[in-house]
Amino acid sequence: MNLQDHYTQLWESAEARFAAGDFALDPLIDSPEDTRRGLTLLARPSQAVVNEMQDLLQHLAQVEPEQYYYPPADIHLTVLSIISCYPDFTPKHIQPQAYVDLLEKALKPHSKFDILYAGLTASPSCVLVQGFPLTDELEHLRNDVREAFRASGLQESIDQRYTIQTAHSTVVRFRKPLTQPALFLQKLRECRHRKFGTSPIHTLELVYNDWYQRESTTQTLATFTLK
Repeated sequence: MNLQDHYTQLWESAEARFAAGDFALDPLIDSPEDTRRGLTLLARPSQAVVNEMQDLLQHLAQVEPEQYYYPPADIHLTVLSIISCYPDFTPKHIQPQAYVDLLEKALKPHSKFDILYAGLTASPSCVLVQGFPLTDELEHLRNDVREAFRASGLQESIDQRYTIQTAHSTVVRFRKPLTQPALFLQKLRECRHRKFGTSPIHTLELVYNDWYQRESTTQTLATFTLK
């Protein structure tokens, strides 16, 4: 996959809908009855990169303060969705230590890697910061984890929704009708090529999480250090 081409296609599709005032709203984002939970292997951008993202979000929030802007602690890069969120899933449904043991073995050969965060893209429901791996280490790591789980017999739903190949971070979700949609789109266009910096990724986390990776509902099951 050519990541830049993929991000550009996403942007052009979303931009056309935004220009028509068509933003996909998330009706569950504020619902206390949302019980969707899952299991995710993720990484977190460096504080310097997150600070740049937060500066962007403050800029956008001046135009549309009622939308959902990811707080610093929730910004992440999904390495693999091990079990995609579904209602009422809890760690009691699995043996968490078996997942930790499998990942320790699968990740052992892998090295730290860098992600360049540069530019914005979008889907009808959210705004994303584009991430670009500077080596093929993330791709190899993902493939090794996929193969390990497929051979394990453990419950997993890797790639069932889609095969993840990007390295983006979601930073905005739409939860209410926009009051200034044209101005918001103008701001996105102005920031389309903004640079956020390069983040070294040397630690991965296995977490039990909700759909939005909120810190308040996230439980870290294990942390893995890449060599």
